[in-house]
Amino acid sequence: MILFIAIGLGAGVLAGMFGIGGGIVIGPALILLAGFAPQMATGTSLGALLLPVGALGAWEYWRRGHLNIAGALWIALGLFLGAWVGARIAQSLSGPQLQKAFAIFLVLIAIRVWVKA
Repeated sequence: MILFIAIGLGAGVLAGMFGIGGGIVIGPALILLAGFAPQMATGTSLGALLLPVGALGAWEYWRRGHLNIAGALWIALGLFLGAWVGARIAQSLSGPQLQKAFAIFLVLIAIRVWVKA
């Protein structure tokens, strides 16, 4: 329980700072620290995000004029549908295949962020 709370706190701080959390922090933490299989880590991460975990952070950004509500709602619609499609794809892969696909995704994002900085 303490490990899960620590993972949640770390993901919450990073989500508030960078808008990240589930896939980049919680999933890998559950795999590396809690020994979860990739699909279990992903499912658990999505389960944790079902609650309004970003509500206080989003409220603070809104309070300071840094939240586009219409954009957030459209993104939420895409997330609603996309999470279902992604879950179906993930269930068709083996654990190692899913981990390798995630690693490739992270490397590509890191390169893109580095080049654009």
